[in-house]
Amino acid sequence: MWKTVKLGEICKFEGGSQPPKKEFVYEPADGYVRFLQIRDFKSDKNITYIPTAKKNRLCSETDILIGRYGASVGQILSGLSGAYNVALMKTIPNEELISKGWLQAYLTSPLFQKPLMEVSSRSAQNGFSKDDIYDFDVPLPPLAEQQRIVAKLDAAFAEIDTVKNNTLAVSQTVSNMLPKLFSNLIDEVGAERTSTLGETCEFTQGIQIPKPEQRSVQSNDFPTRFLRIVDYTSSGKEEPRFIKEQNHRYLMKFDDVALVRYGNPGFVCRGVVGALANNLFKVIPRSYEISQDFLYYYLKSDVFQSVIRRKAHGVAMQAISFSLIKEIPFPILSTTSQAEFVKKAAQLEQHIDKIQNIYDSKVHTIEKLKSSIIAQELQSEAA
Repeated sequence: MWKTVKLGEICKFEGGSQPPKKEFVYEPADGYVRFLQIRDFKSDKNITYIPTAKKNRLCSETDILIGRYGASVGQILSGLSGAYNVALMKTIPNEELISKGWLQAYLTSPLFQKPLMEVSSRSAQNGFSKDDIYDFDVPLPPLAEQQRIVAKLDAAFAEIDTVKNNTLAVSQTVSNMLPKLFSNLIDEVGAERTSTLGETCEFTQGIQIPKPEQRSVQSNDFPTRFLRIVDYTSSGKEEPRFIKEQNHRYLMKFDDVALVRYGNPGFVCRGVVGALANNLFKVIPRSYEISQDFLYYYLKSDVFQSVIRRKAHGVAMQAISFSLIKEIPFPILSTTSQAEFVKKAAQLEQHIDKIQNIYDSKVHTIEKLKSSIIAQELQSEAA
């Protein structure tokens, strides 16, 4: 017999901890534990460790966590062990009443996600607390029935995930084509001679601003957007930060070009106005004859990126040095050839973006299908 219960009656929740950044290390060490942030469930590019301490909140690979704030609110994550941060909340289900498989199915379904979005949208931080979700309704069959339905869902999702992974693979292949196409274009237009990036450009590293000196709302006292890697990689979904700093040395105009130094070395940043964080540095042509557009596409080309891949150093966190960057070859083209290259490169980029959007839409549709199947199973089986 199915019944409906309150989420807080069958599951407890535990928020994460946030140690100071000065305690972070990026290599495994005795007395340290992996520090889990939401980004770690998508990539191993930024593995971080913190000192083992009683204040840490720990999770295992089988634990289910929920994203609490901003663009990540409602994300359901699992599969990693370590100390999780304040942007995550761990679920602690009463497994005599609800299995982890049933809980995960419920948390990813509209039965949980829809009321969660309504609750979090009313919060100033676009987040939620455990009290906010305590009274959410959960359909609860007997454990044996939960296991039967979860097994049914797993079988259906295995086929769906195969389609999704194939779609993602094609999307990634299309994305990987672009740097090579840019390199081919450089060969096509032909360089007059080859210099180095250090001879043709200057570099300005960003500034470090402590988090207490940042604000989430722009004001007269905090007018300048503080540009971190996430501001260039999250398609505007990440909550912006603002600072007092207005020193022109660190400021990025819309057409300026910057590179990431560590974590994702060589990633090219452009199109957001503000002051750069210290993990980024601006690349500034020494001569007006080198266009910002040409510089942007050259830095994205495989000619440049292949050197970064070979030369970046570090195990847990890859990095590049200024001395390495300065020695990378830079083709000198006439202004006419630069303009021809930029025109063709922009057309290629637009074409690849259109293809990418098609595949992104397919992945989104697949995820909606999974969510729909979960909701249908959780509700129709009870009817």
